[in-house]
Amino acid sequence: MKRVAILISGGGSNMVALADSMNGDHPARPVLVLSNDPEAAGLAKAAARGIPTAAVDHRPFGRDRAAFEAELLKPLLAAEPDVVCLAGFMRVLTPEFVEKFQGRMLNIHPSLLPKYPGLHTHERALAAGDAEAGCTVHEVTPDLDAGPILGQARVPVLPGDTPDTLAERVLVMEHRLYPAVLRRFAVGDRTPVYLP
Repeated sequence: MKRVAILISGGGSNMVALADSMNGDHPARPVLVLSNDPEAAGLAKAAARGIPTAAVDHRPFGRDRAAFEAELLKPLLAAEPDVVCLAGFMRVLTPEFVEKFQGRMLNIHPSLLPKYPGLHTHERALAAGDAEAGCTVHEVTPDLDAGPILGQARVPVLPGDTPDTLAERVLVMEHRLYPAVLRRFAVGDRTPVYLP
């Protein structure tokens, strides 16, 4: 049984989708939900599911990412995860941190990578006049949003879409895609998952 740690920064809706999928014959179980914000609403949702939680507030560390990550590693390594899932974790991780989990850290990103890495993905898709948007699960590498793609789901862009309406529809697909990829990944299958 693979041990999964999930990193969040906010409400944790993708964390909930992942955690709720890990039951029955699923090859993995959640062992930690970790946040950089002690007030993140997702922590309470994890605790309500009986998942251990921890928080390391990034703010006291200012621009010292190495010091923040050193503290973040303490509860993370103590949980002995086989897989680390970033689920709305809004801190850019240093290459040194990423390399500790190389090949076993996943992230979900709200665009069809390699399009629109980074922030404001829905605004950028609309500004470009794209006919479709979507989300991508990828392996995390030291380069931002550039790791091997493990799954994608597509969402049509509708007339009159705003960044918020598009984000809502993409999020529905994120909640389907991420659990599907994790289930495969936990048994060593890196074949990409494509949802229509």
